[in-house]
Amino acid sequence: MRPALVLLPGLLCDGALWAPQVAGLADACEPWVADLTRDDSMQAMAQRVLDEAPAGRFALAGLSMGGYVALEIMRQAPARVTRLALLDTRARPDSPDEIERRRTLMRIAEAARGFAPVNRRMLPLLVHISRQSDEQLVRTIQEMADRTGIPAYLRQQNAIMSRVDFRPVLRTIDCPVLLLCGRQDAITRVSLHEEMASAVPHARLEIIEDCGHLSTLERPAEVNAALRHWLEA
Repeated sequence: MRPALVLLPGLLCDGALWAPQVAGLADACEPWVADLTRDDSMQAMAQRVLDEAPAGRFALAGLSMGGYVALEIMRQAPARVTRLALLDTRARPDSPDEIERRRTLMRIAEAARGFAPVNRRMLPLLVHISRQSDEQLVRTIQEMADRTGIPAYLRQQNAIMSRVDFRPVLRTIDCPVLLLCGRQDAITRVSLHEEMASAVPHARLEIIEDCGHLSTLERPAEVNAALRHWLEA
């Protein structure tokens, strides 16, 4: 029987973020993508995932905001998780400057009643420079944002800004852990993953070359290979 794999999307993302993994790893696991649009705290997001995920134990992978939710799950119910993958994320909380940047983006989205100005600001940070003119990739990112919608975006940002410092959680994790990051990730830098790797027992750090923040979409073959090795190890 294939193990369950719970996949947690990032901010303004949905199942499309994980579509290459759902397709590429279907022979190795039973993927299930969580909906992280309905709550305004990490605690509530994590509890909803635990309530709605496949029964029993599961492998758990989260990207960016999904990584924060994954760490909150490890804080609430570590016994449910057989292995953990944290992609393009971090354990430390936002700085005051980062919180103010989030509030600015929230005001822009509300005033514009849409994500076009937010996407223009964020795209250079989200994907590697070599992929910023990839029309299909850019359209996927924009469509995920539109499907998420402004009310859910505001809830997600509030959850992110109010999250706890997860660094103390790292040393308590005793399952196999994959830490994965795009080499050119401008939002959650490689150094933040190295910080996590130094604290997590049984962790393996994988750096994806020529890749930004949305590694699952930018370099799906490389990410799938790393996840397959993590699932099968």
